[in-house]
Amino acid sequence: MSDGSGTAESLFTYGALQAPDVQLDTFGRLLGGEDDALTGFRLADGEGGDERDGHLASAPRRRILRQTGDPLDRVFGRVVHLSPVELDAADEYLMSGARRISVVLASGLSAWVYVAA
Repeated sequence: MSDGSGTAESLFTYGALQAPDVQLDTFGRLLGGEDDALTGFRLADGEGGDERDGHLASAPRRRILRQTGDPLDRVFGRVVHLSPVELDAADEYLMSGARRISVVLASGLSAWVYVAA
């Protein structure tokens, strides 16, 4: 949540960034947040896992959001609040095969999310 400085960034997470070990490795802390959903998107297979996760070629592929525009498609996740430096760390962790866009969630909150590149 914002500390009043106006620098908090909202990020919708739906996968790896929800794992405590990934949060500790990427941000140095556990993230709070609120449950939310994103309509008009669906999870699909991505380009593969992050090398830092130690994924092997036989490991399951990373899941990535793809926009469908279908209001029946919905992805459930969690909104976390990050500093600009932490958002940069999330970019570094997730930008391979993805891009960050601004969306409006089911709650009406505007947030960043990573989608297929």
